[in-house]
Amino acid sequence: MTGDADAVVIGAGPNGLVAANVLADAGWSVVVLEAEPDPGGAVRSGELTLPGFVHDRFSAFYPLGGVSPVLASLGLDRYGLRWRRSPLVLAHPLPDGRCPVLSMDLDETCASLDADAPGDGDAWRRLYGEWERLGGPLIDGLLTPFPPVRAGVRLAARLGPAGLARFARFALLPIQRLTEEEFSGTGAEMLLTGLALHTDLAPDSAASSMFGWLLAGLGQQVGFPVPEGGAGRLTEALVARLGARGGRVVCNTRVARVTVRDGRAVGVVTAGGDEVAAGRAVVADVGAPALYRDMVGREHLPGRVFDALDRFQYDNSTVKVDWALDGPIPWEADAARRAGTVHMADDMEHFVTASSDMIRGRIPARPTLVLGQMGVADPTRSPPGTETAWAYTHVPQKVRADAGGDLKGVWDLAEADAYADRIEAEIEHLAPGFRALVRGRYVATPPIFEASNANLVGGAVNGGTAQLHQQLIFRPVPGLARAETPVRRLYLGSASAHPGGGVHGACGSNAARAALAWDRLQRARILAAGAAGRVARRSR
Repeated sequence: MTGDADAVVIGAGPNGLVAANVLADAGWSVVVLEAEPDPGGAVRSGELTLPGFVHDRFSAFYPLGGVSPVLASLGLDRYGLRWRRSPLVLAHPLPDGRCPVLSMDLDETCASLDADAPGDGDAWRRLYGEWERLGGPLIDGLLTPFPPVRAGVRLAARLGPAGLARFARFALLPIQRLTEEEFSGTGAEMLLTGLALHTDLAPDSAASSMFGWLLAGLGQQVGFPVPEGGAGRLTEALVARLGARGGRVVCNTRVARVTVRDGRAVGVVTAGGDEVAAGRAVVADVGAPALYRDMVGREHLPGRVFDALDRFQYDNSTVKVDWALDGPIPWEADAARRAGTVHMADDMEHFVTASSDMIRGRIPARPTLVLGQMGVADPTRSPPGTETAWAYTHVPQKVRADAGGDLKGVWDLAEADAYADRIEAEIEHLAPGFRALVRGRYVATPPIFEASNANLVGGAVNGGTAQLHQQLIFRPVPGLARAETPVRRLYLGSASAHPGGGVHGACGSNAARAALAWDRLQRARILAAGAAGRVARRSR
Protein backbone atom coordinates (compact mmCIF):
# COMPACT_ATOMS: atom_id res chain seq x y z
CA MET A 1 0.00 0.00 0.00
CA THR A 2 2.55 2.59 1.12
CA GLY A 3 5.82 0.72 1.23
CA ASP A 4 8.04 0.64 4.28
CA ALA A 5 9.91 3.65 5.67
CA ASP A 6 12.44 4.69 8.26
CA ALA A 7 9.62 6.38 10.18
CA VAL A 8 5.87 5.99 10.22
CA VAL A 9 3.96 8.99 11.55
CA ILE A 10 0.41 8.31 12.72
CA GLY A 11 -1.77 11.33 12.02
CA ALA A 12 -1.33 14.29 9.67
CA GLY A 13 -2.22 17.05 12.10
CA PRO A 14 0.23 19.93 12.49
CA ASN A 15 2.31 18.04 15.04
CA GLY A 16 2.49 14.94 12.87
CA LEU A 17 3.45 16.96 9.81
CA VAL A 18 6.11 18.89 11.74
CA ALA A 19 7.56 15.61 13.05
CA ALA A 20 7.63 14.21 9.52
CA ASN A 21 9.40 17.29 8.19
CA VAL A 22 12.05 17.22 10.93
CA LEU A 23 12.76 13.54 10.25
CA ALA A 24 12.85 14.09 6.50
CA ASP A 25 15.33 16.92 7.02
CA ALA A 26 17.61 14.36 8.68
CA GLY A 27 17.47 12.21 5.56
CA TRP A 28 14.93 9.67 6.80
CA SER A 29 12.27 8.20 4.55
CA VAL A 30 8.90 9.10 6.10
CA VAL A 31 5.30 8.09 5.51
CA VAL A 32 2.41 9.81 7.30
CA LEU A 33 -0.82 7.82 7.67
CA GLU A 34 -4.00 9.88 8.15
CA ALA A 35 -7.45 8.49 8.92
CA GLU A 36 -9.39 11.41 7.43
CA PRO A 37 -9.83 12.13 3.70
CA ASP A 38 -7.55 15.17 3.94
CA PRO A 39 -4.56 16.13 6.10
CA GLY A 40 -4.41 18.85 8.74
CA GLY A 41 -6.11 17.52 11.85
CA ALA A 42 -7.55 20.62 13.55
CA VAL A 43 -5.89 22.93 10.99
CA ARG A 44 -8.25 22.62 8.04
CA SER A 45 -10.53 24.95 6.12
CA GLY A 46 -13.33 24.63 3.61
CA GLU A 47 -16.70 25.87 2.38
CA LEU A 48 -18.94 24.88 5.28
CA THR A 49 -21.86 27.17 4.50
CA LEU A 50 -22.01 28.60 0.96
CA PRO A 51 -19.76 28.51 -2.11
CA GLY A 52 -17.09 31.19 -1.95
CA PHE A 53 -17.05 31.41 1.86
CA VAL A 54 -13.91 29.77 3.31
CA HIS A 55 -14.26 28.74 6.95
CA ASP A 56 -11.65 27.41 9.36
CA ARG A 57 -13.21 24.16 10.48
CA PHE A 58 -11.47 24.04 13.87
CA SER A 59 -8.65 26.41 14.91
CA ALA A 60 -8.33 29.81 13.26
CA PHE A 61 -5.70 32.16 14.71
CA TYR A 62 -2.20 31.27 15.81
CA PRO A 63 -0.35 33.51 18.28
CA LEU A 64 1.96 30.65 19.29
CA GLY A 65 2.55 29.89 15.63
CA GLY A 66 3.74 33.46 15.20
CA VAL A 67 6.62 32.98 17.65
CA SER A 68 7.26 29.25 17.35
CA PRO A 69 10.94 28.61 16.58
CA VAL A 70 9.83 25.21 15.30
CA LEU A 71 7.57 26.63 12.58
CA ALA A 72 9.99 29.46 11.82
CA SER A 73 12.79 26.97 11.18
CA LEU A 74 10.76 25.25 8.47
CA GLY A 75 10.61 28.29 6.18
CA LEU A 76 6.99 27.69 5.25
CA ASP A 77 6.73 31.00 3.43
CA ARG A 78 8.68 29.29 0.62
CA TYR A 79 5.78 26.85 0.33
CA GLY A 80 2.95 29.36 0.07
CA LEU A 81 2.20 30.32 3.68
CA ARG A 82 1.35 34.00 4.17
CA TRP A 83 0.38 35.39 7.57
CA ARG A 84 -2.29 38.10 7.80
CA ARG A 85 -3.19 40.28 10.80
CA SER A 86 -6.17 42.45 11.70
CA PRO A 87 -5.89 46.18 12.57
CA LEU A 88 -6.74 45.35 16.19
CA VAL A 89 -5.80 42.05 17.77
CA LEU A 90 -8.67 41.74 20.22
CA ALA A 91 -11.71 43.71 21.35
CA HIS A 92 -14.07 43.13 24.26
CA PRO A 93 -17.31 45.13 23.74
CA LEU A 94 -19.32 45.65 26.91
CA PRO A 95 -23.06 46.26 27.35
CA ASP A 96 -22.50 49.86 28.48
CA GLY A 97 -20.68 50.77 25.26
CA ARG A 98 -17.10 50.56 26.52
CA CYS A 99 -14.73 48.43 24.45
CA PRO A 100 -11.22 47.73 25.76
CA VAL A 101 -8.84 46.56 23.03
CA LEU A 102 -5.53 44.80 22.60
CA SER A 103 -3.45 46.25 19.78
CA MET A 104 0.05 45.55 18.53
CA ASP A 105 0.49 49.29 19.12
CA LEU A 106 1.26 49.44 22.84
CA ASP A 107 0.13 53.06 23.10
CA GLU A 108 -3.26 52.18 21.62
CA THR A 109 -3.76 49.31 24.08
CA CYS A 110 -2.79 51.50 27.04
CA ALA A 111 -4.97 54.41 25.91
CA SER A 112 -7.92 52.03 25.73
CA LEU A 113 -7.33 50.90 29.31
CA ASP A 114 -6.70 54.42 30.62
CA ALA A 115 -10.03 55.50 29.13
CA ASP A 116 -11.63 52.90 31.38
CA ALA A 117 -9.53 53.61 34.48
CA PRO A 118 -6.68 56.16 34.56
CA GLY A 119 -3.43 54.45 35.48
CA ASP A 120 -4.37 51.05 34.08
CA GLY A 121 -2.40 51.83 30.94
CA ASP A 122 0.78 52.17 33.02
CA ALA A 123 -0.04 48.91 34.79
CA TRP A 124 -0.37 47.18 31.43
CA ARG A 125 3.00 48.63 30.35
CA ARG A 126 4.58 47.10 33.46
CA LEU A 127 3.11 43.68 32.75
CA TYR A 128 4.13 43.86 29.10
CA GLY A 129 7.58 45.03 30.15
CA GLU A 130 7.90 41.78 32.09
CA TRP A 131 6.85 39.91 28.98
CA GLU A 132 9.52 41.69 26.92
CA ARG A 133 12.11 40.72 29.53
CA LEU A 134 10.99 37.13 30.17
CA GLY A 135 8.87 36.06 27.21
CA GLY A 136 11.78 34.87 25.07
CA PRO A 137 13.19 32.27 27.47
CA LEU A 138 9.66 31.41 28.61
CA ILE A 139 8.53 30.53 25.08
CA ASP A 140 11.77 28.64 24.47
CA GLY A 141 11.20 26.69 27.66
CA LEU A 142 7.57 26.02 26.83
CA LEU A 143 8.27 24.71 23.34
CA THR A 144 11.28 22.50 24.10
CA PRO A 145 11.40 19.05 25.73
CA PHE A 146 10.85 18.82 29.46
CA PRO A 147 12.81 19.72 31.52
CA PRO A 148 13.80 22.88 29.62
CA VAL A 149 17.28 23.18 31.12
CA ARG A 150 18.85 25.86 28.90
CA ALA A 151 15.76 28.06 28.75
CA GLY A 152 15.28 27.60 32.48
CA VAL A 153 18.81 28.79 33.16
CA ARG A 154 18.24 31.87 30.99
CA LEU A 155 14.95 32.64 32.73
CA ALA A 156 16.50 32.20 36.18
CA ALA A 157 19.40 34.46 35.25
CA ARG A 158 17.05 37.24 34.21
CA LEU A 159 14.95 36.89 37.33
CA GLY A 160 17.65 36.49 39.95
CA PRO A 161 17.10 34.67 43.27
CA ALA A 162 14.53 37.11 44.65
CA GLY A 163 12.76 37.43 41.33
CA LEU A 164 12.30 33.67 41.03
CA ALA A 165 10.03 33.54 44.05
CA ARG A 166 8.00 36.55 42.88
CA PHE A 167 7.61 35.08 39.41
CA ALA A 168 6.56 31.70 40.79
CA ARG A 169 3.81 33.40 42.80
CA PHE A 170 2.75 35.40 39.76
CA ALA A 171 2.64 32.27 37.60
CA LEU A 172 0.40 30.46 40.07
CA LEU A 173 -2.06 33.29 40.63
CA PRO A 174 -5.67 32.92 39.48
CA ILE A 175 -6.41 35.50 36.80
CA GLN A 176 -9.18 36.94 38.97
CA ARG A 177 -6.65 37.72 41.70
CA LEU A 178 -4.02 39.07 39.29
CA THR A 179 -6.39 41.62 37.81
CA GLU A 180 -7.50 42.72 41.29
CA GLU A 181 -3.87 43.29 42.29
CA GLU A 182 -2.73 45.09 39.13
CA PHE A 183 -5.70 47.07 37.78
CA SER A 184 -8.44 49.32 39.13
CA GLY A 185 -10.81 49.18 36.14
CA THR A 186 -12.59 46.40 34.29
CA GLY A 187 -11.01 46.79 30.85
CA ALA A 188 -7.80 44.85 31.51
CA GLU A 189 -9.76 42.45 33.70
CA MET A 190 -11.97 41.55 30.73
CA LEU A 191 -9.10 41.24 28.25
CA LEU A 192 -6.91 39.06 30.46
CA THR A 193 -9.71 36.86 31.80
CA GLY A 194 -11.05 36.22 28.32
CA LEU A 195 -7.57 35.19 27.19
CA ALA A 196 -7.02 32.89 30.16
CA LEU A 197 -10.35 31.19 29.45
CA HIS A 198 -9.24 30.11 25.99
CA THR A 199 -8.20 27.09 28.06
CA ASP A 200 -10.53 25.10 30.31
CA LEU A 201 -9.41 27.08 33.36
CA ALA A 202 -11.78 29.14 35.48
CA PRO A 203 -11.13 32.71 36.72
CA ASP A 204 -10.17 31.32 40.14
CA SER A 205 -7.99 28.47 38.81
CA ALA A 206 -4.35 28.41 39.83
CA ALA A 207 -2.00 29.40 36.99
CA SER A 208 -4.76 31.00 34.91
CA SER A 209 -2.81 34.25 35.21
CA MET A 210 0.10 32.65 33.33
CA PHE A 211 -2.11 31.68 30.40
CA GLY A 212 -3.77 35.09 30.27
CA TRP A 213 -0.48 36.97 30.49
CA LEU A 214 1.17 34.72 27.91
CA LEU A 215 -1.58 35.22 25.31
CA ALA A 216 -1.72 38.94 26.07
CA GLY A 217 2.04 39.22 25.61
CA LEU A 218 1.90 37.30 22.34
CA GLY A 219 -1.01 39.41 21.11
CA GLN A 220 0.82 42.62 21.95
CA GLN A 221 4.02 41.34 20.35
CA VAL A 222 2.95 39.45 17.20
CA GLY A 223 -0.84 39.73 17.10
CA PHE A 224 -3.11 36.77 16.38
CA PRO A 225 -1.94 35.89 12.85
CA VAL A 226 -4.08 33.87 10.43
CA PRO A 227 -2.99 32.10 7.23
CA GLU A 228 -4.08 33.93 4.11
CA GLY A 229 -6.78 31.92 2.38
CA GLY A 230 -7.67 29.77 5.39
CA ALA A 231 -6.10 27.62 8.09
CA GLY A 232 -5.67 24.86 5.54
CA ARG A 233 -2.93 26.86 3.84
CA LEU A 234 -0.66 26.15 6.82
CA THR A 235 -1.30 22.44 6.34
CA GLU A 236 -0.74 22.72 2.59
CA ALA A 237 2.64 24.34 3.22
CA LEU A 238 3.70 21.59 5.62
CA VAL A 239 2.61 18.88 3.18
CA ALA A 240 4.35 20.58 0.25
CA ARG A 241 7.58 20.94 2.21
CA LEU A 242 7.47 17.29 3.22
CA GLY A 243 6.83 16.21 -0.36
CA ALA A 244 9.83 18.21 -1.56
CA ARG A 245 11.97 16.04 0.74
CA GLY A 246 10.49 12.75 -0.43
CA GLY A 247 7.99 12.30 2.40
CA ARG A 248 4.49 10.98 1.73
CA VAL A 249 1.06 11.60 3.26
CA VAL A 250 -1.49 8.83 2.76
CA CYS A 251 -5.05 9.75 3.70
CA ASN A 252 -8.11 7.55 4.32
CA THR A 253 -5.76 5.18 6.16
CA ARG A 254 -6.53 4.64 9.81
CA VAL A 255 -3.89 2.95 11.94
CA ALA A 256 -5.41 0.21 14.08
CA ARG A 257 -2.38 -0.81 16.08
CA VAL A 258 1.34 -0.37 16.56
CA THR A 259 3.39 -3.50 15.94
CA VAL A 260 5.61 -4.19 18.95
CA ARG A 261 8.31 -6.88 19.05
CA ASP A 262 10.78 -7.40 21.89
CA GLY A 263 9.68 -4.13 23.46
CA ARG A 264 10.27 -2.12 20.27
CA ALA A 265 7.88 -0.47 17.83
CA VAL A 266 8.66 -1.92 14.40
CA GLY A 267 5.71 -0.68 12.38
CA VAL A 268 1.94 -0.34 12.26
CA VAL A 269 -1.10 -2.22 11.00
CA THR A 270 -3.87 -0.29 9.32
CA ALA A 271 -7.60 -0.83 9.74
CA GLY A 272 -7.54 -2.44 6.30
CA GLY A 273 -5.00 -5.01 7.47
CA ASP A 274 -1.95 -3.59 5.69
CA GLU A 275 1.36 -3.76 7.54
CA VAL A 276 3.80 -0.88 7.23
CA ALA A 277 7.27 -1.44 8.67
CA ALA A 278 9.09 1.38 10.45
CA GLY A 279 12.83 0.79 10.32
CA ARG A 280 13.75 3.41 12.90
CA ALA A 281 10.72 4.98 14.65
CA VAL A 282 6.98 5.35 14.97
CA VAL A 283 5.70 8.83 15.92
CA ALA A 284 2.08 9.09 17.05
CA ASP A 285 0.14 12.33 16.62
CA VAL A 286 -2.81 10.83 18.46
CA GLY A 287 -4.21 11.23 21.95
CA ALA A 288 -2.37 9.37 24.71
CA PRO A 289 -5.37 7.19 25.71
CA ALA A 290 -5.95 6.12 22.10
CA LEU A 291 -2.27 5.36 21.56
CA TYR A 292 -1.66 3.35 24.70
CA ARG A 293 -5.01 1.62 25.11
CA ASP A 294 -6.08 0.99 21.53
CA MET A 295 -2.93 0.93 19.41
CA VAL A 296 -0.34 -0.53 21.79
CA GLY A 297 -2.25 -2.53 24.39
CA ARG A 298 -1.79 -3.49 28.00
CA GLU A 299 0.57 -6.37 27.27
CA HIS A 300 3.29 -4.00 26.08
CA LEU A 301 3.04 -1.38 28.82
CA PRO A 302 3.70 -1.10 32.56
CA GLY A 303 0.57 -1.44 34.66
CA ARG A 304 1.13 2.01 36.15
CA VAL A 305 0.60 3.58 32.72
CA PHE A 306 -2.80 1.98 32.29
CA ASP A 307 -3.79 2.93 35.82
CA ALA A 308 -2.78 6.53 35.17
CA LEU A 309 -4.76 6.64 31.92
CA ASP A 310 -7.92 6.04 33.93
CA ARG A 311 -7.28 9.48 35.42
CA PHE A 312 -6.43 11.27 32.16
CA GLN A 313 -8.67 14.31 31.84
CA TYR A 314 -9.72 15.91 28.60
CA ASP A 315 -10.49 19.60 28.44
CA ASN A 316 -14.04 20.89 28.07
CA SER A 317 -16.17 20.20 25.03
CA THR A 318 -16.73 22.82 22.35
CA VAL A 319 -19.64 24.12 20.31
CA LYS A 320 -18.64 26.26 17.33
CA VAL A 321 -20.87 28.13 14.89
CA ASP A 322 -19.70 29.36 11.48
CA TRP A 323 -21.61 31.98 9.52
CA ALA A 324 -21.65 33.33 6.00
CA LEU A 325 -22.72 36.97 6.41
CA ASP A 326 -24.02 39.54 3.95
CA GLY A 327 -21.72 42.15 5.48
CA PRO A 328 -19.47 42.98 8.44
CA ILE A 329 -20.88 42.43 11.92
CA PRO A 330 -22.62 45.69 12.95
CA TRP A 331 -21.03 46.12 16.37
CA GLU A 332 -22.26 49.12 18.33
CA ALA A 333 -18.69 49.60 19.55
CA ASP A 334 -16.63 50.89 16.64
CA ALA A 335 -13.42 49.34 17.93
CA ALA A 336 -14.92 45.86 17.69
CA ARG A 337 -15.31 46.32 13.95
CA ARG A 338 -11.52 46.52 13.55
CA ALA A 339 -10.62 43.46 15.63
CA GLY A 340 -10.05 40.03 14.18
CA THR A 341 -10.97 38.43 17.50
CA VAL A 342 -13.77 39.52 19.82
CA HIS A 343 -14.44 38.27 23.35
CA MET A 344 -17.94 38.41 24.77
CA ALA A 345 -18.85 38.44 28.46
CA ASP A 346 -20.65 41.18 30.36
CA ASP A 347 -18.35 41.26 33.38
CA MET A 348 -16.37 39.07 35.76
CA GLU A 349 -19.60 37.71 37.24
CA HIS A 350 -20.58 36.48 33.77
CA PHE A 351 -17.23 34.68 33.43
CA VAL A 352 -17.53 33.20 36.91
CA THR A 353 -21.12 32.06 36.45
CA ALA A 354 -20.40 30.33 33.15
CA SER A 355 -17.28 28.68 34.61
CA SER A 356 -19.21 27.56 37.68
CA ASP A 357 -21.87 26.02 35.46
CA MET A 358 -19.16 24.13 33.59
CA ILE A 359 -17.64 22.76 36.78
CA ARG A 360 -21.06 21.45 37.85
CA GLY A 361 -21.74 19.88 34.47
CA ARG A 362 -24.33 22.49 33.48
CA ILE A 363 -24.62 24.01 30.02
CA PRO A 364 -24.29 27.77 30.60
CA ALA A 365 -27.47 29.76 30.16
CA ARG A 366 -25.47 32.64 28.73
CA PRO A 367 -22.30 31.36 27.09
CA THR A 368 -19.13 33.44 27.06
CA LEU A 369 -17.81 33.61 23.53
CA VAL A 370 -14.64 33.85 21.48
CA LEU A 371 -15.61 35.22 18.06
CA GLY A 372 -13.59 35.62 14.89
CA GLN A 373 -14.42 37.88 11.96
CA MET A 374 -11.98 36.64 9.39
CA GLY A 375 -12.43 39.27 6.70
CA VAL A 376 -10.98 41.92 9.00
CA ALA A 377 -7.57 40.27 8.64
CA ASP A 378 -8.03 38.34 5.40
CA PRO A 379 -10.62 39.59 2.89
CA THR A 380 -9.84 36.64 0.60
CA ARG A 381 -12.06 34.42 2.75
CA SER A 382 -15.36 35.56 1.16
CA PRO A 383 -16.82 37.59 -1.75
CA PRO A 384 -16.37 41.39 -1.62
CA GLY A 385 -18.68 43.10 0.85
CA THR A 386 -19.41 39.89 2.78
CA GLU A 387 -17.88 38.29 5.87
CA THR A 388 -17.02 34.86 7.25
CA ALA A 389 -17.38 34.70 11.01
CA TRP A 390 -17.39 32.11 13.74
CA ALA A 391 -17.87 31.87 17.48
CA TYR A 392 -17.12 29.09 19.90
CA THR A 393 -17.92 28.39 23.51
CA HIS A 394 -17.26 25.59 25.94
CA VAL A 395 -19.79 23.10 27.29
CA PRO A 396 -19.25 20.24 29.76
CA GLN A 397 -17.87 16.90 28.62
CA LYS A 398 -20.57 15.24 30.73
CA VAL A 399 -23.78 17.26 30.75
CA ARG A 400 -25.84 16.96 33.93
CA ALA A 401 -28.21 19.87 33.38
CA ASP A 402 -28.86 22.99 31.32
CA ALA A 403 -28.79 26.27 33.23
CA GLY A 404 -30.71 28.01 30.44
CA GLY A 405 -33.30 25.49 29.30
CA ASP A 406 -33.83 21.79 28.77
CA LEU A 407 -30.89 20.71 26.61
CA LYS A 408 -29.66 17.24 27.53
CA GLY A 409 -26.23 17.27 25.92
CA VAL A 410 -27.13 14.72 23.25
CA TRP A 411 -26.23 17.37 20.67
CA ASP A 412 -28.59 16.23 17.95
CA LEU A 413 -29.72 18.64 15.23
CA ALA A 414 -32.41 20.20 17.41
CA GLU A 415 -30.01 20.84 20.30
CA ALA A 416 -27.33 22.17 17.96
CA ASP A 417 -29.75 24.70 16.50
CA ALA A 418 -31.10 25.67 19.92
CA TYR A 419 -27.65 26.38 21.30
CA ALA A 420 -26.59 28.21 18.15
CA ASP A 421 -29.65 30.43 18.64
CA ARG A 422 -28.47 31.10 22.19
CA ILE A 423 -25.05 32.11 20.87
CA GLU A 424 -26.58 34.37 18.23
CA ALA A 425 -28.68 36.11 20.88
CA GLU A 426 -25.50 37.11 22.71
CA ILE A 427 -24.05 38.62 19.53
CA GLU A 428 -27.30 40.37 18.59
CA HIS A 429 -27.30 42.07 21.97
CA LEU A 430 -24.02 43.86 21.15
CA ALA A 431 -24.45 44.02 17.36
CA PRO A 432 -28.13 44.69 16.57
CA GLY A 433 -28.93 43.49 13.07
CA PHE A 434 -26.45 40.63 13.13
CA ARG A 435 -29.07 37.95 12.58
CA ALA A 436 -30.42 39.74 9.51
CA LEU A 437 -27.00 39.34 7.86
CA VAL A 438 -26.84 35.56 8.21
CA ARG A 439 -26.91 33.84 4.80
CA GLY A 440 -25.65 30.47 5.96
CA ARG A 441 -24.89 28.73 9.25
CA TYR A 442 -22.98 25.61 10.22
CA VAL A 443 -22.97 24.26 13.78
CA ALA A 444 -20.19 21.94 14.98
CA THR A 445 -21.15 20.11 18.18
CA PRO A 446 -18.91 17.86 20.31
CA PRO A 447 -19.89 14.69 18.38
CA ILE A 448 -19.20 16.44 15.06
CA PHE A 449 -15.78 17.56 16.24
CA GLU A 450 -14.81 14.03 17.26
CA ALA A 451 -16.25 12.47 14.10
CA SER A 452 -14.17 14.92 12.02
CA ASN A 453 -10.98 14.36 14.01
CA ALA A 454 -10.64 11.44 16.43
CA ASN A 455 -8.14 13.43 18.52
CA LEU A 456 -10.88 15.91 19.49
CA VAL A 457 -12.42 13.53 22.01
CA GLY A 458 -15.82 14.78 23.11
CA GLY A 459 -15.09 18.09 21.38
CA ALA A 460 -11.96 18.76 23.47
CA VAL A 461 -9.61 20.84 21.33
CA ASN A 462 -6.45 21.01 23.48
CA GLY A 463 -5.53 17.35 23.84
CA GLY A 464 -6.16 17.36 27.60
CA THR A 465 -6.93 19.76 30.41
CA ALA A 466 -4.74 22.80 31.07
CA GLN A 467 -5.18 22.35 34.83
CA LEU A 468 -1.93 22.09 36.79
CA HIS A 469 -2.48 18.44 37.67
CA GLN A 470 -1.94 17.53 33.99
CA GLN A 471 0.88 19.85 32.98
CA LEU A 472 4.68 19.59 32.91
CA ILE A 473 5.75 16.35 34.65
CA PHE A 474 2.12 15.21 34.79
CA ARG A 475 1.42 15.37 31.02
CA PRO A 476 0.05 13.05 29.76
CA VAL A 477 0.47 11.01 32.95
CA PRO A 478 2.96 11.23 35.84
CA GLY A 479 6.36 9.96 34.82
CA LEU A 480 5.87 10.32 31.05
CA ALA A 481 6.55 14.02 30.55
CA ARG A 482 8.69 13.56 27.45
CA ALA A 483 8.00 12.27 23.94
CA GLU A 484 9.62 8.92 24.74
CA THR A 485 7.20 6.14 25.69
CA PRO A 486 7.66 2.82 27.55
CA VAL A 487 7.93 1.17 24.12
CA ARG A 488 11.33 1.76 22.52
CA ARG A 489 11.24 3.63 19.19
CA LEU A 490 7.64 4.76 19.80
CA TYR A 491 7.18 8.49 20.44
CA LEU A 492 4.12 10.52 21.48
CA GLY A 493 3.95 13.67 19.36
CA SER A 494 0.41 14.94 19.91
CA ALA A 495 -1.08 17.68 22.08
CA SER A 496 -1.46 15.05 24.81
CA ALA A 497 2.29 15.45 25.30
CA HIS A 498 4.15 18.45 26.74
CA PRO A 499 3.67 21.34 26.04
CA GLY A 500 0.08 20.60 25.03
CA GLY A 501 -2.48 22.38 22.89
CA GLY A 502 -1.89 25.20 20.44
CA VAL A 503 -0.61 25.25 16.87
CA HIS A 504 3.13 25.55 17.48
CA GLY A 505 4.48 22.20 16.29
CA ALA A 506 6.53 21.65 19.44
CA CYS A 507 4.96 18.31 20.38
CA GLY A 508 5.79 16.87 16.97
CA SER A 509 9.24 18.42 16.87
CA ASN A 510 10.07 17.11 20.33
CA ALA A 511 9.03 13.60 19.29
CA ALA A 512 11.06 13.70 16.08
CA ARG A 513 14.17 14.98 17.84
CA ALA A 514 13.83 12.29 20.50
CA ALA A 515 13.69 9.69 17.73
CA LEU A 516 16.78 11.14 16.05
CA ALA A 517 18.69 11.26 19.33
CA TRP A 518 17.90 7.62 20.15
CA ASP A 519 18.83 6.52 16.65
CA ARG A 520 22.19 8.32 16.86
CA LEU A 521 22.85 6.74 20.23
CA GLN A 522 22.14 3.23 18.95
CA ARG A 523 24.32 3.74 15.90
CA ALA A 524 27.13 5.08 18.07
CA ARG A 525 26.85 1.99 20.28
CA ILE A 526 27.02 -0.30 17.25
CA LEU A 527 30.09 1.52 15.94
CA ALA A 528 31.71 1.43 19.37
CA ALA A 529 31.00 -2.28 19.73
CA GLY A 530 32.44 -2.94 16.29
CA ALA A 531 35.56 -0.95 17.08
CA ALA A 532 35.97 -2.78 20.37
CA GLY A 533 35.62 -6.10 18.57
CA ARG A 534 38.29 -5.17 16.03
CA VAL A 535 40.68 -4.11 18.81
CA ALA A 536 40.07 -7.38 20.64
CA ARG A 537 40.73 -9.43 17.50
CA ARG A 538 43.99 -7.55 16.83
CA SER A 539 45.18 -8.09 20.38
CA ARG A 540 44.73 -11.81 19.98
